[in-house]
Formats: sequence, C-alpha cells, structure tokens
Amino acid sequence: MRTLKYSEAIGEGTVQSMEADPTIFVAGQSVDDHKGIYGTTTAAMKRFGPSRVRDIPNCETAFAGIAVGAASQGLRPLVVHTRDDFMFLAMDAVINVAAKWRYMYGNKGGAPVVMRGVVGHGWGQGATHSQSLHSVFGHFPGLHVVVPASPADAKGLLVTALRGDTPVIVLENRGLYDVEDEVPQEPVAVPLGRGRIVREGTDVTIVAASLMVREAERAAQALAGQGVSAEVVDVRSIRPLDEALICESVAKTGRLVVADTSWARYGLSAEVAAVVAENVFDALRAPVRRVTPPDCPAPVSWPLEEAFNPDADALARAALEVLGLSRRLEVARDELHHNFIGPY
Repeated sequence: MRTLKYSEAIGEGTVQSMEADPTIFVAGQSVDDHKGIYGTTTAAMKRFGPSRVRDIPNCETAFAGIAVGAASQGLRPLVVHTRDDFMFLAMDAVINVAAKWRYMYGNKGGAPVVMRGVVGHGWGQGATHSQSLHSVFGHFPGLHVVVPASPADAKGLLVTALRGDTPVIVLENRGLYDVEDEVPQEPVAVPLGRGRIVREGTDVTIVAASLMVREAERAAQALAGQGVSAEVVDVRSIRPLDEALICESVAKTGRLVVADTSWARYGLSAEVAAVVAENVFDALRAPVRRVTPPDCPAPVSWPLEEAFNPDADALARAALEVLGLSRRLEVARDELHHNFIGPY
C-alpha cells in the first residue's frame, strides 16, 4: 500500500468525496491560497476551482449560519477553520441549529454540515490560538466529533463525515500534518465511534486522542525498553466514544493513563476516567492518571509553551507511577511536530 502524509490524505479524501457527490463544496478563509491550509485544500482547488472551493472573509458567525442553511437545503458544506479557536464564533449555528435540527423537527431533514478545525501549539500561538475544543463540541448531543491521529483515519473519518446525515466536527492537530503512513487509494470510510488499538500491551492502558496518540506510541516504545508493556488506545472519535474498547483494555491491564491535548477538568480525560469507573472499577489496580496541559491558558513564550504541553516523557513517567515503579526514564521530544513556523 502506498504512503501519504496526513495533509495529503485529507486532500485526497476531500477530492474523492467531491467527485462522488457534486453537492459538496469547500469554504473557508484562504482555502484557495497557494499553500492551501497546510496543503489540505490544494488538490481540491486545482481539481474544482473557485466554483466549489470558495474563499470567505472573516465572518465565522455569519458563514456558520449560511453553511447550516445550505446543508438543510441539500448541499454538503465542508467549512475549514484555520484555527479551531475561531469556531467559538460558529457555536450558535452549530449547537443550537445543526445539532438540534432532527430533535426539533421530528427527525425530518437535517443539516449535515462538516467543519474542520486546526489545533495545536508552536510558533508562540498564545492563549487564544492554542485551544483544543473537542470536549466543548463533544458535550452536545446531535453532533459527532472526531480527532484523527493517523493519515488513514484523517482521510477515512472525513469521508464518513461527508457521507453521513449528522453534523460533524473534525479537529486536526497541525503537528500531525507531516506524519506519513499507509493510506488506502480508495475512499475507505472509517466508522465514527470506533476506536483502535494502536499497540497491544498487558501492564497499563494509555488512552489518547489526536497528537497524544503519537506521543503515547513513543512513550510505549520507551517503556518497552524498561520491561513495561503499554497498550495504546486511539479514541479516534470523541462523540460517539468507543466505551467498550476502552473498558476492554483496562479490564486486561488494570491500569489507566489518559492523555489529552486539552485541560483535564470537564474534558475527554475526565469522561474516559468516568466511563472506566462506572463500568470496570473492580479491574483497576491503581488510581487513574491524567496527562494534560496545566489548568491555565497557554503561554506565548516558546520555552513556556514547550513546558505547557505534555509529551511522551510525561506519559512514560505517569505510566511508571501507576505501576508503582520509581525508575528514571527520559524520552526525547518528537522533532516532527516542532517544525511549525507559521500560521499557514
């Protein structure tokens, strides 16, 4: 099977979906730029041009309403936000209209808008440009929220979103855009709500989302050198959440570390811990550990930003702690996602 970068996989999935469905169009700020939102919209722009790949002004609130309206009338908008922080301005249309459409109108019709949002740190983004909003959107019934961590899932989950009848939020960490892996040539849909075992293990379960899946893999590899077998679970989807897969893994290992790119309170890590406590509490042999950013807004300074965001080293140390091991272990940082030097 051939390999693609994460960004290329998104671009290919977009083009293939648009070829299969003429109602799909792409809209967002700078989607027609020569850099194409980290290269994710370049292929669509070349293939379809401005008639179906449309640059829009800074009007997140207004265009959210336009997109939801278009979706309710049979079109399939794929709206791209260069930073997911800007999606706060789209909240009313997405949460109060799109997510509740079927509930309010007797399951008649729908507004299956798909919104991509770019998240991640680097380049001194600061407090208002470094937030991962998956837990915010995941709180509301009627929305699906996905956080692909691999190129194949970036393509497959987007394909599923563009075929479905439910509004979907797709959040992509820019630290993953250059990750390269095998991706099917065909537009193979990846089911929403089904996680994946990235690496099997027997001593401790690490449940992770988005960029933290890559960090969890790196941590698991380092732990293996210490004789510790860590199982890595990629949730893939925030809502629906694959509770069964998470509980099966914890029932096997007896220990749980949850890794997230967003804060611990009221977030994904809290939800995963609650699911385990409610379903397989007797299997736990140690308290659950959560590895997340500190409970404060992100700093702008590069060294402070590096310290703010958890990595494989923090995950490995947490795993050793839940195992009751006092060994010293240092994991080198992942250079791939530290190369980000600008907003596009």
